[in-house]
Amino acid sequence: MAKGGWQEFSRPESLQRSSGPADANGASPPKAQQRVRVQRTKAGKGGKLVTAITGLEAPEAELKTLLKQLKAAAGTGGTLKDGVIELQGDQVAPALAALEKEGYRPKQAGG
Repeated sequence: MAKGGWQEFSRPESLQRSSGPADANGASPPKAQQRVRVQRTKAGKGGKLVTAITGLEAPEAELKTLLKQLKAAAGTGGTLKDGVIELQGDQVAPALAALEKEGYRPKQAGG
């Protein structure tokens, strides 16, 4: 190796998430152990307010089903982008209630 060749994060396997005991069988962690965050944001939305739900670790089909339930509970539109559920408008309270009903332990992030 060249001078200064210490590279802790150079190998692809060091960049991947560590496999905990819940990931050993390929399943997502239990719903109650996931760090689900619900927050209002305007970032990159043209000034429009959206409620972003992050930290959900589930297959995409399950996330789409959850999105449908959240949209119905909030009475608004929404989308699923890169594992983040976005609901139109300020829907923090209905989203928190619906996620708790589904067995998650969500927290409100931000102000």
